[in-house]
Amino acid sequence: MSSERFVVVGHNERRPGRTQMPEAFAVKATTDDTVGRLSLLEVTLVFDIPRHVHRSADEAIYVLEGELGVEFAGRDYTVGAGGFVLLPMGVPHALRRVSTLPPRVLQISSPGGWERYLEDLFEAGPAVLTNGRLDPVKVNKIAARHDISYEEEESRR
Repeated sequence: MSSERFVVVGHNERRPGRTQMPEAFAVKATTDDTVGRLSLLEVTLVFDIPRHVHRSADEAIYVLEGELGVEFAGRDYTVGAGGFVLLPMGVPHALRRVSTLPPRVLQISSPGGWERYLEDLFEAGPAVLTNGRLDPVKVNKIAARHDISYEEEESRR
């Protein structure tokens, strides 16, 4: 029965997961909560996300605060508070901070699974970093299991 999946998550609360994620990532609905249909996170973008592609999931982002830079299909966009962007699967994109205030967003992945990828990534710890930044070459070893790939030439810039 659907009412068994009813979930309420309050302000500053998060759904429990396999591993504790940094404060910047608050899982509001897990893949299990939605029977695989989607995952929903509140994310504060404290680091830029290098160009990557999701091969099997659409990503939807609603900006709550700040301004989010989005590179999509070779074009740059700025999405401010109250703005929305849909990133269809299969098209490379990158996310960047373009305001002094780090952008805070609601991020939906459909189908779900985004939080599972992040759990795997955070469990890997500093092994995916080079000089304190995400290293696409190292991240791809984890991302591949979730049908995500990062452009590796990004790591050489």
